[in-house]
Amino acid sequence: MTNIKISNNLAKLPPYLFTKINQLKKEAYDKNLDVIDLGMGNPDLPTPNHIVERLCDTIKHHKNTHKYPQAKGIPKFRKAITEWMTRRFGVDLDPENEVLSLIGSKEGIAHLCMSYLNVRDYVLVCDPAYPVHFNGVSLVGAKIHFMPLLEKNKFLPDFTKIPESIARKSKIMFLNYPNNPTAAVVEDTNFWKEAIKFCKKYNILLVSDNAYCELTFGDYYAPSIFEFPEAKDVALEFHSFSKTFNMAGWRLGWVCGAKQLLYPLEKFKSFLDYGAPMFIQLAGVAALNGSQDYVRKLSKTYERRMKKMVYGLKKFGWNVNPTKGTMYIWAKLPDKMLKESSLSIAEKLVKDTGLVVSPGIGFGKHGEGYIRMSLVTHDKRFHDALLRIGKFTKNYI
Repeated sequence: MTNIKISNNLAKLPPYLFTKINQLKKEAYDKNLDVIDLGMGNPDLPTPNHIVERLCDTIKHHKNTHKYPQAKGIPKFRKAITEWMTRRFGVDLDPENEVLSLIGSKEGIAHLCMSYLNVRDYVLVCDPAYPVHFNGVSLVGAKIHFMPLLEKNKFLPDFTKIPESIARKSKIMFLNYPNNPTAAVVEDTNFWKEAIKFCKKYNILLVSDNAYCELTFGDYYAPSIFEFPEAKDVALEFHSFSKTFNMAGWRLGWVCGAKQLLYPLEKFKSFLDYGAPMFIQLAGVAALNGSQDYVRKLSKTYERRMKKMVYGLKKFGWNVNPTKGTMYIWAKLPDKMLKESSLSIAEKLVKDTGLVVSPGIGFGKHGEGYIRMSLVTHDKRFHDALLRIGKFTKNYI
């Protein structure tokens, strides 16, 4: 066997967080434990029927869906996106030049890094963050400056803490609100105005990962960055079908923004792929153009689950607060658990109880001391999950 080594950039990365979680799940299943999986943000509810039916009908009765689609997305798909953006946010986009289809927003974010970054460039990344925000940078070999997300700051980055020398060398800033993993939202819209102002001052591409904009609770409204003046000069916004329409495995998303900012990613992807399959894009059209009642019901489902878990965790002494969006709970470990790492606690939870959660450290250094729970199992199972957490917590009293 030859000893051909992998790339240095890939070798520097630890095993992917969810690969470790999946291994722990497998071990639990092998031990015949009753596993409750709150690890990945993998929706438990099915894709709406009208979307599935559109896919089936397209494959059965429409010609040419077996052919290569346009890499940037078929015109009908791009038009449906721009119409949805107008209805949802009051934002006007050109479907020909200001929208690009993606094979999921994760793919798009990683490829954006590859299309923009050189090894000496800096990227401003929140800590904790959705892992592709920093892993995409690391795979290119560029440099990362982490912006801490602290509870005392409502899990928002403080732009005044970014050193001038770093700001001048930075090319991209990643922001993600509603936030994964902390479930934080932006309630003061001045935050977005300051982000835009900062990025304009230092000529930084501002990337808004808006995958959770539809999963919000009560009267909270998650905006598009393009609702704010001058955002188009510096920003791109990513969207996903995965969470909004429970289409995680379909691998479909989009990015939008000014033509000149989109072009590097469009050019890069033209060398690598032909875009999402045409029949999946047409199913995406059905999702965007169809009734959005399902999405509203989905948000209410996650809100109900969130409230149940928060109430139950508080009874067992966990310091956790209600959220206004996403499908996650970002739970600070009780004081007596803080003597151990979040990874150790997550490992013990699955090994001892069959409950799968994500350790905060997997999302960044400032995620240590927390675990993330995804609200992605049948409502009745949350009662069992809380019983297991309660019993587990007693071991630390």
